[in-house]
Amino acid sequence: MGTHTHKKNAPRSVTIGILTVSTTRSLETDESGKWIEGRALNSGHSVACRQIVPDDAVRIAETVSAVIRGHHPQVLILTGGTGITPEDVTIEAVRPMLQKELTAFAPLFAFLSHNEIGSAAMLSRATAGVIGSTVVFCLPGSLNACRLAWNALIFPELGHLAPVSYTHLRAHE
Repeated sequence: MGTHTHKKNAPRSVTIGILTVSTTRSLETDESGKWIEGRALNSGHSVACRQIVPDDAVRIAETVSAVIRGHHPQVLILTGGTGITPEDVTIEAVRPMLQKELTAFAPLFAFLSHNEIGSAAMLSRATAGVIGSTVVFCLPGSLNACRLAWNALIFPELGHLAPVSYTHLRAHE
């Protein structure tokens, strides 16, 4: 089955969780999380939760697990904590939890970022994969990075990635 058929049979709406990793932002000042939530809702998706978690690897991992267990999002988007400072530990907290990694996501995101911001794109990290039946994206905290990832990579594939479609698609392969 080709990509076109997969997308045609994919669900039109998915449930999304949003976690912003930051020790300085609140729900009110979190532009990136607020923007992702708005875009998701405006696109017909539902938002299961939107939370702030501090830049601490243990707290990030615990919160990711709690959100997946408690809210059951089909897609979980983390924004922030992906840079290169010692405090940026989102990737280190989440990557060991991934059962499958979407290895093309990071290079595609870096390529698209390079087209927008040049060589500074290498200073920001991103990753994506699957934990249980939830697809997880770790994005930089900047609003522009979230817009780029959502518009160019995540949104076009949301229904295709949603675990609801996995069972349906496997039955047709």
